Amino acid sequence: MSNQAVLFDIGGVLLDGERPLPRAIESLTRLRQADIPFLLLTNTTRRSHAALWQALTAVGIEVAADHLLTPASLASAWLRDHARCPYFLIHPGLQADFDALQSAVPDVQPDVVVIGDAGDGFTYDHLNTAFRAVMAGAPLVSLSDSRYFQEPAGLSLDAGPFVRLLECAAGIQAISLGKPGALFFGEALARLGLPADRVTMIGDDVISDIQGAAAMGTQAILVETGKYRPGDAALLPSGAQQAADVGAAVDRLLAAN
Repeated sequence: MSNQAVLFDIGGVLLDGERPLPRAIESLTRLRQADIPFLLLTNTTRRSHAALWQALTAVGIEVAADHLLTPASLASAWLRDHARCPYFLIHPGLQADFDALQSAVPDVQPDVVVIGDAGDGFTYDHLNTAFRAVMAGAPLVSLSDSRYFQEPAGLSLDAGPFVRLLECAAGIQAISLGKPGALFFGEALARLGLPADRVTMIGDDVISDIQGAAAMGTQAILVETGKYRPGDAALLPSGAQQAADVGAAVDRLLAAN
């Protein structure tokens, strides 16, 4: 078994929209050839795990389904373990990950709120329903604390600002099951079976990817693609590195191996 492993963010690191970024597929191939395991981590909450995995495969990014970690998969397990009746504030494209958890009893008061990137679903009525449930004692489970993401038309709001809104209004703190939460990175490290200091996170979000991973004790490389902005360099934690793109980041890792 290799003595190191890699975690990759997807959007802005391996993909630009639906297209692989330069050297993305090559970088994964080189890691396989070097017997270095890797996982793909994403805060994307607009597509189910199965739909995202199929989309990756369709563009040549081929990984085993269990090597793709999404917040919804972690949240599904959390909901089953805690036997909760959820109110979902999520995108319709994510619903398939939670279909088996829908309550068969109508008009049951929700005892947990699950929030992801609901897109146009972030209406006042939906947010207020979530707010009332949280005020009544329901935990708030966040699938993503990311502030924004990169789309072809530019930057777009992610779930994070709406999570903060509900936290502020209700005076509570969400249970974070996406990046940069410790539970999400902890699950990734458990799947790899390696100490944190043997793992490197490669991402384009200095807060969700780099700071989140570094807080768990992993190595981290910020790439200058996707949502990266020049001011992000000032937010790098001690020991974190920077690279032009995913190819350059993997070049650095393999040179040090």
